[in-house]
Amino acid sequence: MLTILRLLRVHQWVKNLLIFFPLFFALKFTDTGLLVRACAAFIFFSLTASAVYVVNDLRDVAEDREHPDKRRRPLASGAISHIAAVFIAATLLLAGLGGASFYNKQLFLILAIYCVLNVLYSMLFKRIALLDIFVIATGFLLRLIAGTEYAGLAGVHPSQWIIVMTFLLALFLALAKRRDDVLLAGEGKKTRHAVHGYNLEFINSALAVMTAVIILAYILYTMDPAVARHFGSDKIYLTVIFVILGLFRYLQLTLVYKKSSQPTDLLLRDRFLQLTILGWIALFVILVYLR
Repeated sequence: MLTILRLLRVHQWVKNLLIFFPLFFALKFTDTGLLVRACAAFIFFSLTASAVYVVNDLRDVAEDREHPDKRRRPLASGAISHIAAVFIAATLLLAGLGGASFYNKQLFLILAIYCVLNVLYSMLFKRIALLDIFVIATGFLLRLIAGTEYAGLAGVHPSQWIIVMTFLLALFLALAKRRDDVLLAGEGKKTRHAVHGYNLEFINSALAVMTAVIILAYILYTMDPAVARHFGSDKIYLTVIFVILGLFRYLQLTLVYKKSSQPTDLLLRDRFLQLTILGWIALFVILVYLR
């Protein structure tokens, strides 16, 4: 069972928490009806995403066996057979897409687009530098959209701010992940083809630019009069300190400790990052929900 859970990459489901963001920022997180719908969207998206992970592993099994970390994956290591993996992927896809089609047609459409995008990524886009990280960032946006009115959450609309910042942050994480691939390639280890379109100088410069842009975008967001009216507070700018702290910590992990290969693992294991995120949430709740 643990091997199957590793195949499904259940720990990656943390990415799907983006589905709850629109509710949180729309100040409707305490609406039980909408929260139940968001939970259903989370489950269907997670099942579909796991099916996509299995399909990708099936396609990349030979390449993964040459990777220092990915070779430990269930398929690459031989812990699970190809036939079993195909059966598991089909079952997950049927449960995710099938459940979404009965639950909400628009959610089904989003999941279908997500599947098609990932198939194209696996077959083509991951081999094209720059396009690969933009496709990854688009996947994060689809998660965000799945938590809005398209998932049946009536009255919840994502603002341009949350869309832009989600995309920027996703690009930042994808660039940090590619930096790890560049380091592996520099050590003579086999990695993805798109890495040849990157080098450390380019990625380090891009990370610096993205960090500055994300911080500036968040500051502008917190100081927008419309945002202040929406939240009923003009003190949202105080949360900027946690955003800057979190980005700098991630840069430290990436540039100093060279631990950016698995963003989800960093989030689940790094206590500094976890406390920073909890600090941001706590301060935001105090300023907005408990005012």
